[in-house]
Amino acid sequence: MEINKILTADVLDIIFEGRNKEYGAYDLRKTYNDRMKKALLGMLIIAVLFAGYNILFGKEKKHEAKILVEDMSLDKFKEEKKPEPPPPPPPPKQEPPKVEITKFTPPKIVKDEEVKEPPPEQTKLEETKIGTINVEGKKDDGTVAPPPEVSTGAPAPKGEDYDALFTSVQIESEFPGGTGAWAKYLSRNLNQNTPIDNGAPAGKYTVIVSFIVDKEGNISDVGGELEGGSSENYGTVEEAIKVIKKGPKWKPGVQNGIQVKSRKKQRVTFIVGDE
Repeated sequence: MEINKILTADVLDIIFEGRNKEYGAYDLRKTYNDRMKKALLGMLIIAVLFAGYNILFGKEKKHEAKILVEDMSLDKFKEEKKPEPPPPPPPPKQEPPKVEITKFTPPKIVKDEEVKEPPPEQTKLEETKIGTINVEGKKDDGTVAPPPEVSTGAPAPKGEDYDALFTSVQIESEFPGGTGAWAKYLSRNLNQNTPIDNGAPAGKYTVIVSFIVDKEGNISDVGGELEGGSSENYGTVEEAIKVIKKGPKWKPGVQNGIQVKSRKKQRVTFIVGDE
């Protein structure tokens, strides 16, 4: 390069003097500053757009969700017992059929004209019973009437049906590890964001789940509803039922030393708070 051009020439032009500038290295170094400016500008635009989106649309999701697991006593939530139908009326008492009775007249020797009531004929006595009065009825065939029923005045004791569903037992069914382990299981497995994901406004959503623990500790007949009878539960009822259904076996309830199936109820509260 000529001496008079060195002072005004670019550093790259000096370095690549006499070299192949079409190879690519020259062009990359030449446009480096422009490319860095464009990259920084692009990143700045993306960051501004992302921040703006969060400001405009992020407020709708800014709720705090919590789950409150409450222990429930079956005594407070006893199922309403349906009135038992009245017992059927007792069958009408059937009196044994009357058997013909012929009055027995003690023999007495008197004159014929003094006889007031002649004795019965011998053939008639073979078909009737002998008594102190005459009674019309069927012929005596030798049947002995059953003895009359004697009432003691007290009903017969009823045995307990251990195949029935118990709402209260002597030893309650229990989750493995006790109530603390049960509360921990629910807290870890329930999705606390369920109401938020389904668009629930801020508030409390209490679900009451009812289920049966059978004699082997299996969970069945799981159902639930939102406390207060509201139909809009924002998925909380379904979430609680799903988690209780997939739980492990329980220790069954015990009545008089025998394992029985019993009903349990559990209250779960989903809390959706403001930001």
